[in-house]
This record gives sequence, C-alpha cells and structure tokens, in this order.
Amino acid sequence: MDVPFWVWASVLGVIVVMLAVDLFAHRRAHVIGVKEAAAWSGVWVALGVAFGVVIWWVWGAGFAQQYFAGYLIEKSLAVDNVFVWAIILSYFAVPREFQHRVLFLGVLGALVFRGIFIAAGAILIQNFAWVLYVFAAFLLFTGFRMIRQRHDHLEPDRSVVLRTFRRFIPMTQTYHGQRLLVRRNGMLLATPLLAVLVLIEVTDVVFAVDSIPAIFAVTDEVFLVFTANAFAVLGLRAMYFLLADLIHRFVFLKVGLALVLIWVGVKMLLKIDVFYVPTTVSLAVVATIITVSIIASLRATRGQGRQALPAPSDPPFRVATETEDADLQPLWGSPGRTGGRATTADHEDGGP
Repeated sequence: MDVPFWVWASVLGVIVVMLAVDLFAHRRAHVIGVKEAAAWSGVWVALGVAFGVVIWWVWGAGFAQQYFAGYLIEKSLAVDNVFVWAIILSYFAVPREFQHRVLFLGVLGALVFRGIFIAAGAILIQNFAWVLYVFAAFLLFTGFRMIRQRHDHLEPDRSVVLRTFRRFIPMTQTYHGQRLLVRRNGMLLATPLLAVLVLIEVTDVVFAVDSIPAIFAVTDEVFLVFTANAFAVLGLRAMYFLLADLIHRFVFLKVGLALVLIWVGVKMLLKIDVFYVPTTVSLAVVATIITVSIIASLRATRGQGRQALPAPSDPPFRVATETEDADLQPLWGSPGRTGGRATTADHEDGGP
C-alpha cells in the first residue's frame, strides 16, 4: 500500500481540525446530554465510515476491508475503556460539566501514545518476525484472563498510580472549574482533575497494549492501523456520555470482547505459518461476536433504564467555593504572595 506523505499530512490535518471543532463546540463547561452525545457519536462514526469508503475508492476493496475490520475491533474494545472511565469519574465525583474537558485531553494523549505504540509495533514486526508469536500469545492470554475476571472492576482507591501521584505531586482537595493547575499561597498545585487525567491516560496505555496487537492481526499496513485507531478513539468521548449510564446493561459485553481477542490471537497464529484467514471472514466473526453479546446483554436486562454509577458516600474531592476560587493567584507570572508552603488542607502526601 503506497501512501504518499501528503496523504498522511492530510489525514493528520483532518484529525486536528475535528479536534479543534469539538473543543470549540464544548468550550464552555456544561452537562452533555444523551441527545448531544448521540449526535456527536453519529458524527464520529460517519467520519470513520467515510474514511473507509475513501480507502475503498483509492486503494481497493481489500485494504478497505482491512480498515473496517481494524476499526470495528478498536471501536469494540474501546467500549470497555469507556466503562473504566465511568468508574474513575464516578469515584472522583467529577462534576458532569467538567468531564468533557478531561476526556478531551485524555483522547488527545491516547492518540499520541497509540501513534508511538503503532510505530514501535511496526518496527518490531518488520525486524523480528517472531514477535508475532508473542503478540498472539499475549492476545490469547488476555482474552482468557478477561473471561475469568469478567466480574472484576477497577478500584481507583487502590490504584498505585493514584497513590504515587498524590505522594509526589502537591494537590488541592477541591475542583476549581476545569483547571488542571492552580496557584495558592505562592505554590503551584495540581487539582484533582489532573489526577483524573493521569489515571485515564495510564488506563488507555494499558488498553492500547491489548488493542494494538489485535489490529496487527488483521492488517500489516501502518497507515490502516493508525487511521483505524485514530477514528475509533476520536469518538470515545461521545461514546462515554452515551453509554456511561448503561454499564449495568452490558452484562455479556466483556465476554464478547474477550472472545474477540481470542479470535484475533488465533487468526494471528494461523497467519504466521498455517493459513491466512480472509479479512471478510475476520470482519464477519468480530461483528457477529459483538452483535450477539450486545443483544444477549440487552435481552437479559430488559426493562432497566439509564442508571449512573453510584458515587462514593464520602467523595475524596469536592468543588471549590467562590471564596476559595477568589483566593487563587495568577497561574503564571508573579504570584503576588510568597507563602511558599501550602496548608494541610491544600494537599496531602498520602492518598487512598
């Protein structure tokens, strides 16, 4: 697949423009409702499908099928990522009007990290063919582990990342709008929103370790791997606001995602030495697994409506009062006061 530099530049330009449009549309903090989330989800899916049509038109049906297979795999695995986000945001009691900004930055970081992982994976495959066995074994292991641990959930209060962050980064105990950093008593402090962002980025890196090998099972083309990942990841924020209150209804989805990982792991093993499974077959298998798991989940939970995850009875953080916001100093430049030390109320070395 011959992809000129200007095509790469054009695709990156489209991604940047769409991110800018999304950021402008949500420049003011507000609660994103189901209708708005559904509309944006439609926009992102339409954009991803339209790009697949362009690939079909320019490079042919074979490469388009590889793109759509990769896009479907990434989009499906992203649902589990969304559910983890819901747990994190619920634990931190992040006000709904502040959630879009932190998720926007999280997706931006995800695009960067996945780009790095994809480049590293392509280099490894090109220079060390045996790494495909490692990828396949890892996918099979992850799939079977997901089935065994399908009822387990992330527990943010036990997160090593969170404990480490709170130990070494001075942090306020209050949200100050959508700010990630504030200055108080002459000291620069992180807000809980920055801790949330760090935790979201780390979890996405963990998910990328699963999803990047999975997409290499259906295509070796770096351009297709990156674009399928990018267009799937771009719609994650809208997907979160659409599905976060429906987590309790997708009871069999984790099993379905595990079977997808096992399938692509088997496909990768067969591809190495035995038999190349046609992309159309892979696409059909993945689509069938995901569709069946969703339908079975919705049938098993008929009659249940939208239901947000319960927030902790004693949230670790709260929204700052107007007085506390007024006490903040300019973030950059001369702080005005040189207290140099934050009070115990401003931050804690320890953490849950």
